[in-house]
Amino acid sequence: MILLDRVTKKYNRSGPALERISLHVEPKEFVIIVGPSGAGKSTLLKLLTREEKPTSGKIIVGGIDYETLKDKEIPLLRRKIGVVFQDFKLLPNKTVWENVAFALEIVGMGNKEIDHTVPRVLDIVGLKGKEKRMPRELSGGERQRVAIARAIVRQPRILIADEPTGNLDPKHAWDVIRVLEKINRFGTTVLLTTHNQEIVNKLKRRVITIQDGTVVSDRANAEYHA
Repeated sequence: MILLDRVTKKYNRSGPALERISLHVEPKEFVIIVGPSGAGKSTLLKLLTREEKPTSGKIIVGGIDYETLKDKEIPLLRRKIGVVFQDFKLLPNKTVWENVAFALEIVGMGNKEIDHTVPRVLDIVGLKGKEKRMPRELSGGERQRVAIARAIVRQPRILIADEPTGNLDPKHAWDVIRVLEKINRFGTTVLLTTHNQEIVNKLKRRVITIQDGTVVSDRANAEYHA
């Protein structure tokens, strides 16, 4: 599903952001990526979404070899990868429904299919009944769940959650984590980056630790101590 083979990324001469990283993530896995700020986690995610190109090494995601990927094919790749950020990135003047539907409108889906798909996805993330609310009327946890709904509405095979609980209190953080686990049970591969030790240690999933641009640990059912 995700394969990185000796991937290096250099931005300037001060040393690589990532150095010869090799990783393999199976379909339907739930993987947590941890490490201090500046370790290279964000660079790794940008390489996977093709916001950045590696300096050297090989990346294959969902059978797509990034080396031969043409620029015009990048939108198709990104439909296979949903991304959730720490700061929600919702459209403030659109309702919950409209925020999620927008992700389908921009890829040309018809109204009938949108009307069928959006309620199902809002149900999955536990927002049934909140369709007409504006983002400002929601709690932080609810806003993050709208962001997750928008990220999964096109049924991506991979969901990248980049510090999705970073701005949330513990209760809302766990609400978001439970939604990610639910999506994973439906068969979506989930990559979660977090600084939250409690979440990592309770989830008991595969934990990849990145430090100074290299993988220093990759263990199943692992705990993390910063």
